[in-house]
Amino acid sequence: MKIIFAGTPAFAAAALAALLDGGHDVVHVLTQPDRPAGRGQKPQASAVKQLALARQLALSQPATLKDPALTAQLADLYAEVMVVAAYGLMIPESLLRLPPRGCLNIHASLLPRWRGAAPIQRALLAGDVETGVTIMQMDAGLDTGAMLLAQAVTIAADDNAQTLHDKLAGLGAQLLLRTLQEQPQPVQQDNANATYAAKISRSEAHIDWTRPAVEIDRLIRAFNPAPGAYTTWNGQTLKIWRAEPAPAISGTVAGTVVQADTHGVVVATGAGTIRLLELQRAGGKRLAPRQFLAGTPIDAGTRFEA
Repeated sequence: MKIIFAGTPAFAAAALAALLDGGHDVVHVLTQPDRPAGRGQKPQASAVKQLALARQLALSQPATLKDPALTAQLADLYAEVMVVAAYGLMIPESLLRLPPRGCLNIHASLLPRWRGAAPIQRALLAGDVETGVTIMQMDAGLDTGAMLLAQAVTIAADDNAQTLHDKLAGLGAQLLLRTLQEQPQPVQQDNANATYAAKISRSEAHIDWTRPAVEIDRLIRAFNPAPGAYTTWNGQTLKIWRAEPAPAISGTVAGTVVQADTHGVVVATGAGTIRLLELQRAGGKRLAPRQFLAGTPIDAGTRFEA
């Protein structure tokens, strides 16, 4: 099948690879312009661009899709369908109507739950017990189109945004191939059950120790690997990458370290305690408690800022 593909990060690259390996003819790839990344802030090609170049595919990186010349260029390809996965730009109606089979979107949630930019992180923050992938027929709304296929995935107690992303990326690629082959009938979403997955801001990753331990654990997992949950200690930023809820200790002010040893740094919260299992000082490496405390002692009674 002749396909135009639009996507940017690794989640999308998994779907593009599946299309190519499945024998589909990807006639053009759209991905976002190179963005500064890393400590040197040098422009870096997206995962989709890297794959497209490796497979010698036609590639464009427009800053907008509203250019009539681009629409005309894509129209001349006579693609049957356009596949969109974590692209990051709005698809104008002129492109939605272009292919005979329209535009299909791979969305990392069980729609209509978690429409929007950050469905994986929002599912973790909310404590959802499952999420999944929905293949959707795109319309002009924000993730409001009719559903074609969906499949659920259980969220494990130790899942973070990266592990859940990897599960959903693989599942999304499989469901996309099934959708193209089976051509299922569309089912309209129930708008009354819709929730919105707003874009993540760094300020959300600041740990509020007055919250219950189970909520702080979910926050740490939701923001691993980005932007990283953090607290403030001695005027410095301390990132927390892995933790687990621990038994409650009464009479201790939230944010106070009650124990620090090779088994972890245990901190009082608004309900229960939480054991920090992987920590990182500004400019340092992620370390297990044994290695971290060897270079950065933390005494019981130390108070992290809320």
